[in-house]
Amino acid sequence: MEWVASPEAWIALATLTALEIVLGIDNIVFISVLVGRLPAEQRDRARIIGLALAMGTRILLLLFLAWIMSLQATLFTVLGEDISGRDLILLGGGLFLIAKATLEIHSALEGVEETHVTAVAGFGAVLVQIALIDIVFSLDSVITAVGLAKDVPVMVIAIVLAVLVMMFAAKPIGDFVDARPTVKMLALSFLVLIGTALVAEGVGLHIPKGYIYFAMAFSLGVEMLNLRLRGRGKPVHLYKKPGLEQAE
Repeated sequence: MEWVASPEAWIALATLTALEIVLGIDNIVFISVLVGRLPAEQRDRARIIGLALAMGTRILLLLFLAWIMSLQATLFTVLGEDISGRDLILLGGGLFLIAKATLEIHSALEGVEETHVTAVAGFGAVLVQIALIDIVFSLDSVITAVGLAKDVPVMVIAIVLAVLVMMFAAKPIGDFVDARPTVKMLALSFLVLIGTALVAEGVGLHIPKGYIYFAMAFSLGVEMLNLRLRGRGKPVHLYKKPGLEQAE
């Protein structure tokens, strides 16, 4: 417990907690989309259990730190590109996200709705998907934690605090997404973007996360303006060229 008296440890804890929250944004989006397929009375429980699984996964990965680091060793080479265990996990997770988001977009566009019975039966499947994809999301956050903090208790506390914050944020974000179809479509497109970035990372093409988060924030900002404009309820007037009749 020597870290308690260390100012550096407390600074690392605050910094790491903030970073874990930021890195957890993609996880919240994924969970919001998944639990949106469940009946309303099961969504809160699914969010809490899903995020609890996420917290447990990250702590386990942290405790198996040597295994995490070993994932970066080259397993084989394809077309001159070294492939590691981490690359395979990122590739698999990215392809899964792209496939999942594409299927959800197809269902939304085609008007395909799951029945209540089917959704109830899928409660366990939703939790399994959350747990599996969180392993992919956790790799970078755990490696970041190791780079920022020297003490394992500091890393564990940061992960717990970040997940607690996400537990409070997940419900309002999920409700907001579910109530607005265009925002849900935007969230699904974010998952395609994140999945593409994971696949790129898996094949050795690094895309800075700052670019991805900026694109997401910009798109969300534009959508918020559109929602406010639609909320005003004023008709849109279309004007023809000068001298021609105005059409509404």
